[in-house]
Amino acid sequence: MSQEGYDKLVAELRHMESVELPQVRDAIAEARDKGDLSENFEYHAAKREQSRLLGRIRFKQRILENARVIPAERLKGDTIGLLSKVEMTNLANNARMTYTIASPHEANLREGKISIKSPIAEALLNKKVGDEVEVRVPAGLLKLRIESIQQS
Repeated sequence: MSQEGYDKLVAELRHMESVELPQVRDAIAEARDKGDLSENFEYHAAKREQSRLLGRIRFKQRILENARVIPAERLKGDTIGLLSKVEMTNLANNARMTYTIASPHEANLREGKISIKSPIAEALLNKKVGDEVEVRVPAGLLKLRIESIQQS
C-alpha cells in the first residue's frame, strides 16, 4: 500500500470514530427519549446505522492492521509492479490510457487507480516498456502495448 493510501485510511477511520459515531449515538439517545422503543422507527434506524458504522470501522481497522506501506526506494525498476503508473495504448482503437496499479483498498477508477487483482493489472505485472499483452476482460479481449512506466 502507498503511504498516501495508508494516510487516507487512517483519516477516514479517525473521522468515523470521532465524528460519525458520536452523531449516531446522539441520534439513538434522542430517539430513546421519545418513548416506546418497540414502535420507534427513529430508534431502530439509528441502531441500524450504528451497526453499519461499527462494521465499517472494524473493516478499516483490520485493513490497517494488515497493511504494509511500501517505501518508494523499493519501487525502482523497469518492470511493472505495485504502485507503477503505466501508460498504454489499446491496439484495437489506438486509445491511450494511464493507470496506477494500486492495492485493492486504494483502487479508484476515477483517480486512475486499478486494483492489482484486476485482470488488466495481473496481465501487466512484470512487463516492460514496448511489451504487448492480451487481457481477457468482461467486454472481450484487449490488446495493449506498454508505452511508459513510472514508479510512484
